[in-house]
Amino acid sequence: MRPSALRLVAAGVLALMAGPALAQSCGNNAAGFAPWLASFKRQAAAQGISQNTIESALGDVTYDSKVIGLDRNQKSFKLSLDAFMERRAPASFVKKGKSVIAQNRDLLNRIEQRFGVQKEILVAIWGMETGFGANSGNMNIFRSLATLSYDCRRSDFFTEELIAALEIVDRGDKRASDMRGAWAGEIGQTQFLAKNYLRYAVDFDGDGRRDLIRSKADVLASTANFLKQHGWVADAGYNPGQPNFARLQDWNRASVYQQGLALFASRLAN
Repeated sequence: MRPSALRLVAAGVLALMAGPALAQSCGNNAAGFAPWLASFKRQAAAQGISQNTIESALGDVTYDSKVIGLDRNQKSFKLSLDAFMERRAPASFVKKGKSVIAQNRDLLNRIEQRFGVQKEILVAIWGMETGFGANSGNMNIFRSLATLSYDCRRSDFFTEELIAALEIVDRGDKRASDMRGAWAGEIGQTQFLAKNYLRYAVDFDGDGRRDLIRSKADVLASTANFLKQHGWVADAGYNPGQPNFARLQDWNRASVYQQGLALFASRLAN
């Protein structure tokens, strides 16, 4: 075999060893997005995603420079606790949250009984993430995740999220056209990442689908399931120094978020 042929064979073996995420090249502008997407579609098919799902989700996806701009300009978690609370859990949210608890008490009691997570924590997350479902985002999840998968900054992380989002459609939980959310691919009323959607979403309303976009019961129960699966201790406290405060870190890594969430929940419980 000629040396050039040997090099081609070796390159093919290395590509196979590298796996789907590493076989693709990333980019920092739109120039290489189309060939990257074509390559990704082949890799998704090789991982078992149906062709129908691939085409319905990615058939007309384009690079989104707005997503890249938002990714480079994240500031809310650098705020002081007071400023963070004013933005994410103001006094109006406390009033609204108490009303939400009163209106959904039966549902929240059933969720608390099954998963052991206090209702005020679930409602606090719901409020801080999307204003109790009012602002879940309206960006195309697949366009956002494809753009971030192609982008070099966190390509491997978002490639896994993009595959997971395709799996959500493939297993029948949502249609591709319904998959709209926040700019970084967060889905639904408590902003689940796609991999967490696959792992922790539950069908609490009994309709056969895990719907974190439109089903309030599924949203709140899935949020409780996430916390339970990460070690939430039933009936234990969640404020700093108490057993469940560390579990808030599993929901969000930012310390100001964890402090704000505990404070918001405490205000809802009073």
